Amino acid sequence: MATSTPTRPTFKPFVPTTETRPELSARALILGSLFGVLFGAVTVYVGLRAGLTVAASIPISVLSISILRAFGKASILENNIVQSTGNAGQSIASGVIFTLPALIFLGFDLESSRIFALALFGGWLGVLFMIPLRRQLIVDEHDTLVYPEGTACADVLIAGERGGSFASRVFLGLGLGGVYTLFQNESLFALWPATPNRDFDLGPQHLLKGAAIRADCTPEYLGVGYIIGIRVAAIMLAGGVFSWLVLMPAIYFFGSHLSAPLYPGTVLITQMSPSDLWRTYVRPMGAGAVAAAGLITLLRTLPTIAGALTQGFKKTGTGKTAATQPSRIEHDLPPIVVFGGSLLLVLLMFLFLQFKPIPGAQVGALANLAAALLVVVFGFLFVTVSARIVGIVGSSASPVSGMTIATLMATAAIFLVKGWTAPAFGALAITIGGVVCIAASNAGDTSQDLKTGYLIGATPWKQQIAIMIGVIVSIFSIGATLNAMNKGLETFQRLPKPIVFSLDHLPDGVQDNGNFTSGDRITLTSHNTDNQAKEEINNARQYILLNAIGSSTLDDGKYLYNRATGEIEIQWIQGIGSEKAAAPQGRLMATVINGILSRKLPWALVLLGVAIVIVVELLGVRSLTFAVGAYLSIATTLAIFVGGVMRWLVDYVVHRQATRQARIEHDASLALWQADRETWLAQHPGFDPTDPTHTDPSGRPIFNAITARDATIESEVSPGSLYASGLIAAGGIVGLLGVCVKLYEAATDRSIPRFSDHNPLHNNVVSIVMFALLAFSLYYFARKPLNTEG
Repeated sequence: MATSTPTRPTFKPFVPTTETRPELSARALILGSLFGVLFGAVTVYVGLRAGLTVAASIPISVLSISILRAFGKASILENNIVQSTGNAGQSIASGVIFTLPALIFLGFDLESSRIFALALFGGWLGVLFMIPLRRQLIVDEHDTLVYPEGTACADVLIAGERGGSFASRVFLGLGLGGVYTLFQNESLFALWPATPNRDFDLGPQHLLKGAAIRADCTPEYLGVGYIIGIRVAAIMLAGGVFSWLVLMPAIYFFGSHLSAPLYPGTVLITQMSPSDLWRTYVRPMGAGAVAAAGLITLLRTLPTIAGALTQGFKKTGTGKTAATQPSRIEHDLPPIVVFGGSLLLVLLMFLFLQFKPIPGAQVGALANLAAALLVVVFGFLFVTVSARIVGIVGSSASPVSGMTIATLMATAAIFLVKGWTAPAFGALAITIGGVVCIAASNAGDTSQDLKTGYLIGATPWKQQIAIMIGVIVSIFSIGATLNAMNKGLETFQRLPKPIVFSLDHLPDGVQDNGNFTSGDRITLTSHNTDNQAKEEINNARQYILLNAIGSSTLDDGKYLYNRATGEIEIQWIQGIGSEKAAAPQGRLMATVINGILSRKLPWALVLLGVAIVIVVELLGVRSLTFAVGAYLSIATTLAIFVGGVMRWLVDYVVHRQATRQARIEHDASLALWQADRETWLAQHPGFDPTDPTHTDPSGRPIFNAITARDATIESEVSPGSLYASGLIAAGGIVGLLGVCVKLYEAATDRSIPRFSDHNPLHNNVVSIVMFALLAFSLYYFARKPLNTEG
C-alpha cells in the first residue's frame, strides 16, 4: 500500500472534450419545448396549491432517455439539451407564481401580455447574468458547490447512457420511490398520512404550546438530503428547530395573555395553530434572516464576481488562434451577448413600463428608466446569490421568495420616499419584484443545468441557447394556466352573517374598487360543505367590490357590498387565493408591499431575523443555510435531514470497511517489506525513508489512514447518489401524476378511488415506519456496490 498522501485526480467529464456528439439538434429542442410547456403549466398548479414546486430536470431526463431511444440512438448531450430546455418552463413558472398572483390580491387583473413580458424579461436576465458566473461557480468550485439536483440529473443521464446496473440503480430508486409515493401522496391513494404531525400542549401549564414536529415524508426530500450531506442538512434542521421548537412556543407563551390580536395577526394568539404562528410571525422573521444572510453571501462573493467578469473581458480581447481557443466544454456565449442582451432588456423593460403602465401608476419617462435599471441591479445581485445558494442546498430549498421580499422592501421604500403610496404603485413594485424573482429562479435552475452539463461534458453555449428557447416557449402556457385557474376555481359565498359597513368610513386595509364588473350572473355556494344547495343572482353588477388586505376588521380577500342594505353580503373567493390554489407566496408579497406603503410592515420581526443571522455568523455557522432552515417549514428540513443522516451512515460504514481493507493490505505490504525489500521499493516509488510521516522509529512503513479515507470519496456516479437520484425522480414524476389527477377531478367533478382516512393504516406511526423503510432502502442500496459491466 502506498504510504504517501494521494492527490484527488483531475476531473474528467463523461464525454471527452475532444469528442463531438449530436447535441443542439432539432428533435432535442422540439421535445424539450414540449416538456417546457407541460411542466410550466403543471408547476403553476403545484405552486399555487401548495406554495412548493417540483424539480423537473430529472423527470424530464428520465422521459427523454426513453422517448429519444424509441426514435433511434440518442446522444447523452441531446438528452441534456432536452432537460435544459424543458426545465426552463418549471423555473420560470416558479418565479411567476411566487410574485405575480399578488396583483390579484392588490385588486388588479392578471393580463396575459403582462405575464408574458415579465416572464420573458426575467427569464432571459437569469440566463444572461449566469453566463459570466459559470466558470467560477461550476468549474472552479466544482468540489465545493454540490448543486444536488444538477449532480443527480447528471447521474441519471450517465446511467441512461451506460445501461446495465448504472441505469438499473436509478430505475430501482425510481420504481420503489414511485410505488411509495403512489400510496403516500394525498392526491393519489393516500393510504397513510403524507405528513405525520405532532402538536405539543403538555400538562396544565400548556408547556411547548405552539410548537410542532412534522415531516413531509417524500422520496424527493430524502434524496436531496442524501446528496447535500449531513452537514448542510443538519444546519438547515437547526434553523427549523429554532423556529418551530423555540420561537413559536415562546410567541405563544408571551402572547397567550393578550386580549387583542398582535400585529400582523388578525386573531388571538391563543386561537392560532402552529401553522398559523409560523405563517404570521416566523415567516416575516425568516424573510429578514434570509435577506440579511443573502446580502452577507453576496458581499463575500463580490471578489469572485469581479474575477469572473475580468476573465470574461480578457477572453474577449484574445485572438482566436488554435492555441488560445477554449475547448468545447469551456465555450460560453461571448460577453458581448451578455452586455448587449442586458442593455436590450433594459430598453424593452423601459418601453413596456412607458407604454403599458399599471393603471393608476403612470409616472414619467425618467422614473420608468430608473425602474428598468433597478430591475437589472437587483436582478444581477440576486442571480449571483441564487446561483450560489442552490449549489449548497439545492433548488428545492432555495429561498427565492426571501430575495424577492428584499427587492420589494427596497423598491417600496423608494416609493414611500417619493410619496407613491396608492395601491397602483404596489402593483408597480410587484412588477419590478416579479422580474427579479423570475431571474433569480431561472438562474438557480440554469446553474443546476450547467452543473449537469459540466459533469457530462456538454457545450455551455449550446445549453445557454437551449434554455433561452425554453423560456420563450414555456411562458405561453404559464400565463394561460394562471388565468384559467383563477377563473375556473373561483367561488362566491354568502356570508353566514352580513357585516354592516359604511363606505364613507372605510377601515384601514379596505379599498373601494367600484362596481362589480365580472358579470351580471353569479352562482353562490354555501359555507357549509355538506350543503350543496346553490343560489343564483342575476343582478350582480349592483354590488360594490371591496378589497381587504392587512386589515384588522376583515380577513384578506374580496367582498361584495350591497349599497341598498349597507351590508357586506357576499365573499368573492377567486381561484387564485382560494383553498384550492392558496398562492401563499403571492399573498405574502402583497402583504409586504401593502405593509410598507401603508407603513404597517412588522419591522420588529424582520429586524429580529437580521439579528439572528448576525448571531449565527458570530458562531461561525453558515448563516444562509441556517436562515433557509428557519424560513422553511420544519416538515421540509426534517425530511431532508433524514436523507443527510443516511449519507452519514453510509459514509461511516464504507469508511470503516475501506480502513479495514487498507489495514489488511498494509499488513500484506509489511510482509513483503520484510521478505523482499527491493520488490517492495519498486512498487512504492514515492516512499522516502527519511520522511518521518512515511516510517516509524524502527524504519518500517507507517499505515496511512488518510489513504483509506480518500478511497471512500464518492465519484460522480456512486450507488448512493444514483439511487437518491431515482428517489428524486420518483417524487417528481408521481407527484406530477397526482397533480394531473387533481386537474381531472376539478374539470369533471369526479374523484378517483382513494383509501378512507379511517382505514387502519392512516395514522402517523404507519407513515413514519414506511418512511423509515424507504430510508433503509437508501442505506442498503447505497452500500451495495455497482456492477460496472453491461
